[in-house]
Amino acid sequence: MKKRYLCPTKSVIARFRQIARRLRLPAMTDKTKTAAMSAPLAERLRPRTIDEYIGQEHLVGKNGVFRKFFETGNVPSFILWGPTGVGKTTLAKIVATQLERPFFTLSAVTSGVKDVREVIESARKQQFFNARPPLLFIDEIHRFNKSQQDSLLGAVEQGVVTLIGATTENPSFEVISPLLSRCQVYILKPMEDKDLQTLLERALRVDTELSRRDVTVRETTALFRFSGGDARKLLNILDIVAGATDGPIVLTDASVTECLQQNIALYDKNGEQHYDVISAFIKSVRGSDPNAAIYYLARMLAGGEEPRFIARRLVILASEDIGLANPNGLLLANACFDTVHKIGMPEARITLAETTIYLATSPKSNSAYMAINEALSFVQRDTTNRPVPLHLRNAPTRLMEQAGYGKGYKYAHDYAGGFAELEFMPDSLVGKKFYTPNTQNPTEARIDERMRLLWKNKYQ
Repeated sequence: MKKRYLCPTKSVIARFRQIARRLRLPAMTDKTKTAAMSAPLAERLRPRTIDEYIGQEHLVGKNGVFRKFFETGNVPSFILWGPTGVGKTTLAKIVATQLERPFFTLSAVTSGVKDVREVIESARKQQFFNARPPLLFIDEIHRFNKSQQDSLLGAVEQGVVTLIGATTENPSFEVISPLLSRCQVYILKPMEDKDLQTLLERALRVDTELSRRDVTVRETTALFRFSGGDARKLLNILDIVAGATDGPIVLTDASVTECLQQNIALYDKNGEQHYDVISAFIKSVRGSDPNAAIYYLARMLAGGEEPRFIARRLVILASEDIGLANPNGLLLANACFDTVHKIGMPEARITLAETTIYLATSPKSNSAYMAINEALSFVQRDTTNRPVPLHLRNAPTRLMEQAGYGKGYKYAHDYAGGFAELEFMPDSLVGKKFYTPNTQNPTEARIDERMRLLWKNKYQ
């Protein structure tokens, strides 16, 4: 394995010199050194090896799956799912570098089907004997449409390329099933304060520019809060503070806040704390406050949030928090998702606002949410293989009929009111209750009344 430099700047300089010798270019001058140093701090500190990588211990730690990749050399196609600034692109590059595999990159924002096919063809030409396939990294893969994703399938299936995708959106919704089934999904988490502290210390110690400055760290609360678990944001803030300060740098909560207020456009043009705002939005709808819900909706839309992301959350909320108290809520949320997908912004804001207000002002019930959670919890703990009652089993063969399959089953529609008293639970679970109607809303109060009428005191 080739020697790696701990200091990124030295690595850049060494690489330039190597290329210069090969192409007989002039040696690196002070001017070219300055140009290399002028790169953003986040780029200057980008990790080159797995040991330099900070955070995501569940993936890169001692027993992490990526350590095993480097030990075995076997890398499956995978998708990195997580918020911005947590190291998805960096991790993909480290895999390619440490395994010394050809590395192709595409951006879903600027690439089309033609670009995908050209890259795949280039990768196909680099296949020699038993050599490992090149790595194809696609940033923001959720922005690829179906035809673009379809164009990847053949190459991934045939092993022409090993696909690495990066996305901030749930791959279950944004990546087509055939492609998703051929990829492992690894979830990256926002960086914790201890990881941000490690990153801060590394930046002050390793970066050539900052290490030459007189930097004193007195408080980090504001720095970490504004970073929001995003490594890139933290380094950008350091860049801004350093650039706005002559002489010694003293990091305090007050100095960081003041500097960011003066340079807010440079720090974050959207002014959004993604996870905080979406959480406040959901809780406002759940809490039946349409005014707060509309306010947070406006903040997300003004900050450039993907409207389909908001629409998906409304669909989830309609099932989880409105539920059987108003089943029309789910219908409207689904219609909202379809409409937003079809028309896009800016018109989609109206549909999102209508659905938000409707759900916020609807009666609330989480009885279905609680019922399925209770049932799943029971099933996961239950080690008994409880047989389905014989009268509920189909009898497609004579042997099964002779064994009693289907015997005694009552077809509900043959009875008055479409109900025939029959036992549906396994024998050992007779009377077990998972669903409890929320009688505080009229719809489920009627459900409770009907269940009591049909089943008497069975499910008390």
